[in-house]
Amino acid sequence: MELTVYSASWCRDCREAKRFLDKHNIPFTEVDIEQTPGAAEQVIENVGKRAIPQFVLNGKWIQPYQPGRGFLHAEMSELFGVTNS
Repeated sequence: MELTVYSASWCRDCREAKRFLDKHNIPFTEVDIEQTPGAAEQVIENVGKRAIPQFVLNGKWIQPYQPGRGFLHAEMSELFGVTNS
C-alpha cells in the first residue's frame, strides 16, 4: 500500500487525518503543499480545487474529510480496515 497525504501545517483537518493514520500505524508520505513546489497545483489538477487534506492511496485520490463535517473517521476506518475508536 502506498499512501501520500497532501497537507499543510496550518490545516486542522490535515492534523486530524495524520493523527488517525499515526494512531492506526498506517505508513504515509506527507507532501506539504506550502513547502513542496508544484504540490498545490497537483491537488488542483486532480481534485479541481485547492482542498486539503487529500489522500492518494495506490494512485487514487481520496478526500478524507467533508466541509462542515471534518475528518471522515468511519469511512476512513472502513477504507483502511481498522477499528474506529
